[in-house]
Amino acid sequence: MRIDFDPEQYDRQGFYRLLTATVVPRPIAWVSTVSADGVANLAPHSFFNIACVAPPVVQFSAVGRKDSLRNVEETGQFVVNFAPEELAAQINETATDFPRGVSEFDAVGVTAEPSLRVKPPRVAASPVAFECELHSTMRLGDSTVVFGKVVHAVVSEEVMTDGHPEIRKLRPLSRLGKDEWGTLGDVQEISRIRYAEWQGPAAQG
Repeated sequence: MRIDFDPEQYDRQGFYRLLTATVVPRPIAWVSTVSADGVANLAPHSFFNIACVAPPVVQFSAVGRKDSLRNVEETGQFVVNFAPEELAAQINETATDFPRGVSEFDAVGVTAEPSLRVKPPRVAASPVAFECELHSTMRLGDSTVVFGKVVHAVVSEEVMTDGHPEIRKLRPLSRLGKDEWGTLGDVQEISRIRYAEWQGPAAQG
């Protein structure tokens, strides 16, 4: 038996909890920005993904009018910092609703480093960072989707194996439902099947 949920008849917060508990795991964009006044901001966004490869564009959604969105609109730049398991406490702390004008870098004690192509700083301890110029935004109801063209990427040598980022070294952190967070867990390698090699559906256990 299944339970039906009608989004138009279900309260907003209840359907939000349903979505975030089932669209999982969600990668985290740890977004750093700078306001027009020069104050650095840092906040995690778990509505995050790749939008395009050529040109490279990433996207995150800001629910409501958060400082990340305001700063991107003011300056046209942001950085997506990779969210590793070892920085979980700091990532969570930067989600605190600090007043506008307070830098999460300073309040939480996150060490920043200069970016190469954009003004917002990178998180020094994050193993990967994508420096982005604003491509466009799209307003959808109570949220705004932010698209950023990646103009520079940096990866720590420590997480590379044979010239490629190694997932077991990256150890990504993800968001689940409620106050739940996900870590890497088991990793399976399953090759994509070419049609010339197709031999029928796999047996169901």
